[in-house]
This record gives sequence, C-alpha cells and structure tokens, in this order.
Amino acid sequence: MKTQTDRESKRVIVLDTSAFLAGFDPFSLGVEQVTVPKVEEEILRNSMIKMRFETAVESGKLKVKAPTKEASDSAKETASKVGDSFKLSEADMQLLALALELKAAGYTPQIVTDDYSIQNVATQMGIGFLALATFGIKRLLEWVRYCPACHKEYPADSKVKECLVCGTELKRKPKRAKTK
Repeated sequence: MKTQTDRESKRVIVLDTSAFLAGFDPFSLGVEQVTVPKVEEEILRNSMIKMRFETAVESGKLKVKAPTKEASDSAKETASKVGDSFKLSEADMQLLALALELKAAGYTPQIVTDDYSIQNVATQMGIGFLALATFGIKRLLEWVRYCPACHKEYPADSKVKECLVCGTELKRKPKRAKTK
C-alpha cells in the first residue's frame, strides 16, 4: 500500500504562462514543477516574471521539457473532441501533452492555469488543474459551433469556419446540460 509520502513524491505541477502572469512563485512549493518551451517564449523579456522564471530554472526548481509527439497527438485529439482545439495556442497544446505524458509515466500532474480551454481539455483527460486568478470551470464543457445568423449547428471538431448556408463566421457555445 502506498503511503502519503509516496503519492506526494509522484505529484508534479505543470505551469502555464497564466500562472507566472498571476504571480505564481515556483519557490513557494516543495513538489516537482515543469513547464514547456513555448511558455518560456510567451513570458516577456526583461521583466520581473522572466527573471523569476529564469532563476527557478537555473536553480533546478523548475524544469522545461518538451512533450513527445505521441502525447502531443493524443492531446490534440482530445482537444478536438471537446471542441477546444481552435482556442488553444501551441504553448497550451504542449502543456496538455506534457501533463498527459507525465500521467502515463505514473505521475499525478496538476496544471496551474486560468485558461478555461486548458482546464476543460485537462478535465476530459482526467488531469487536475488549479486556477489562481479565476474560479475555474465547474463541469466539463462540450462545445457546439453555430452560425449566429441562421443558427445552423456544426460539430465541435468541424474544420468549417464559415456557415455553409449563409457564409457568416461561426461561433461556439457550450452544449446545454441534459435535464432528467
């Protein structure tokens, strides 16, 4: 039987750009912390945030790791399935893929992010998240794409950007929760 210490040692925090922008301090936690190369690119040069980030990496408190292609493909597939793929940046996709890869390796990843699309896809993949500056999502959101002019609906993973009936740019909305 695993002890609490064994489970804690397998816990890993996966940090999004929004965590750094919200003032997250990597030195405040004693657990392993990772992020992806694209997050580093998103942090502004010559800023206090960038300096804190670089100090955490140099001290070994924060690791920067790129996910595997297999994990990236799986994360993209899940994001497409729930309808969030077109809302996620390359950094967001790397982050989700890295968390998925860590989960497959036996870790318990927790993504620190205020991005609702990342939270939604993470929930679908069975990965926990922690929001810092927002409340976070309360339930898994499944999206539908629709035309605001003629109200034609399209699947969430549709590649169509404009309505095939009237040509209006498509928007998205969450599917309504099923009532009993």
